[in-house]
Amino acid sequence: MSARDRTVLIVVVVLVALGGSWMLVVSPKRQEASKLSAQVTEAKTLLATAEGELAHAHAAQSQYAKAYTSIVSLGKAVPASEELPSLIYELTQASNQKKVDFSSIVASGSGAGSGPASGPAAAAAAAAAAAGFSQMPFTFVFNGTFFDLEHLFQQLNRFTVRGASGALQVSGRLLTMQSVKLTPALASSQPATGSSRSQLLTGTITASAYVLPAAQGLTAGATPTSPTGASTPATSTTGASSSPTAPAIARVTP
Repeated sequence: MSARDRTVLIVVVVLVALGGSWMLVVSPKRQEASKLSAQVTEAKTLLATAEGELAHAHAAQSQYAKAYTSIVSLGKAVPASEELPSLIYELTQASNQKKVDFSSIVASGSGAGSGPASGPAAAAAAAAAAAGFSQMPFTFVFNGTFFDLEHLFQQLNRFTVRGASGALQVSGRLLTMQSVKLTPALASSQPATGSSRSQLLTGTITASAYVLPAAQGLTAGATPTSPTGASTPATSTTGASSSPTAPAIARVTP
C-alpha cells in the first residue's frame, strides 16, 4: 500500500469517526439543548404570568380596605334593613341645618298613585328598582319659609347623587321624591326662628326610601379584615350613632 493510499484511508477513517460521533453524540445533544431551550422559554412565560397575577393580587390586597369602606358607604344609601331611626335622624339633622321644623313622618305602605321620580336621584332610583331593592314609601311634613323648604328639599334630593364620572356621592339615604306640595301653615304650626307665622308654609313630600332584598346582605359575607389580616377603618352602616361627616365617595361600574 502506497503512502497515498494510506493517507486516503486515514482521511476516510477520520471522516467516518467524525460522522459517527456526530450521529451518536453531537446530534442528540443538540436536540436535547433545543428541547431544554423550549422548556426554558415556556418556564419564563409561566413566570411572567405568575408575576403579573401576583402584582394584580397585591394591588387588590392594597385596595381591599378602600373597597370594603365603599361598600359600607353605599349601605348608608340603601341599607340591609329599614333603619327607620337612622332615616329620622338624617331628616332631623337636615331640617335643623335649614332652619325648618320636621313635623311628621308617615309610612305610606304603598307606592300606588305616586308620580315618577325626578331630579338627580332619578337615575339611582331606576337602578335601585332594577336591582330588586324593596321600596319604602313615606310622607314627610315640614314647616318653614319657602326658601328654607326649597333648600331642604334640594338637600334631601341630593343625599345620594351619581356624577357624570360614575361616582356615587353618598351623604344619606337614597330618597326619590314623587310629589311635593306646599300649603299655608296651620295656626298651630311652630314658627321657624326669625320668621313670622304668616310666612310659614307646610311642605308635604311623598317619597320613597329603599332597602336591600331580604336574602341579600350588604357585604355578601365580606369582613372588615382582608385575607392577609389588614383591617379597614371603622365605619358605621347607619347615621344614628354618629354626627354627620363628609360625604363618602364610591365608584361603581354601570
